[in-house]
Amino acid sequence: MTMTSETILETSLAGLKLFKKGKVRDVYDLGQRLLIVATDRISAFDVVIPTGIPSKGAVLTQLSAFWFGKIKGITPSHFISAEIEEIILQHPELKAHRSVLAGRSMLVRKGKVVPIECVVRGYLSGSGWKEYQKSQSVCGVKLPVGLKESDQLQQPIFTPATKEESGHDINISQEEMARRVGAELTKKLETVSLEIYTTARDYARTKGILIADTKFEFGLADGDAPMLIDELLTPDSSRFWPADQYKPGGPQPSFDKQFVRDYLESIRWDKTPPAPPLPEEIVRKTSEKYLQALKQLTGKTL
Repeated sequence: MTMTSETILETSLAGLKLFKKGKVRDVYDLGQRLLIVATDRISAFDVVIPTGIPSKGAVLTQLSAFWFGKIKGITPSHFISAEIEEIILQHPELKAHRSVLAGRSMLVRKGKVVPIECVVRGYLSGSGWKEYQKSQSVCGVKLPVGLKESDQLQQPIFTPATKEESGHDINISQEEMARRVGAELTKKLETVSLEIYTTARDYARTKGILIADTKFEFGLADGDAPMLIDELLTPDSSRFWPADQYKPGGPQPSFDKQFVRDYLESIRWDKTPPAPPLPEEIVRKTSEKYLQALKQLTGKTL
């Protein structure tokens, strides 16, 4: 385990089998279940930065747990618990690692991953805005002419993307998704994704946050029933904008790694590994943004 000023960058849990190491999460195999541990790693431009962001992993975990509870009437999910005492009760072998796992771990069910990112956009931003400028459409969905960057769309749109192991995910049409995973599953995931997004969007708006877009991941449980997996509606998987500063016509301030990206652009880093370390001020501001998102949406602090 690597820690710097209460920041966990790596986990190494003796006696446990590492199932997968992502940019942010270390996933351990517990037999019929997985343990997802969110570290404080942060990536920008698809490269992991050597400097961690204090509290980031705990914010991602606690926000995901909050949202899994909020949408459980819409669709099954892989989520079992993010409470460390409950997790240890069910898996006593984790007791020795309590101090590392507390607050930043989720116990989840296993499932077969659907190899598609289910993206829902309520506002025109990011790669969607770039695509719209060229074709007046996003992932094959035609949009009205004359829209500005960050404009709210009349209706949220479902714009799938491929899941790439390295580099950027690639936007695809619903027809292409259907070719890859089947028309029936595509329609199911579109319907569920749009319902989760609209439910979350309407709630977040009451808390002063606009969810511009987000991505969901799904797995197939026993009997091939879809279930929501991975993180859910966090600043890493979504664009959260402060509602009181919303002004269409350009980029918006956000509750994510904006400070990190802006800093790396300002020093003209070429976006190839290794990434440079971050200054203390950028780390502090970024950590504060993640914590603010948690407080605004859930009313709780860590």
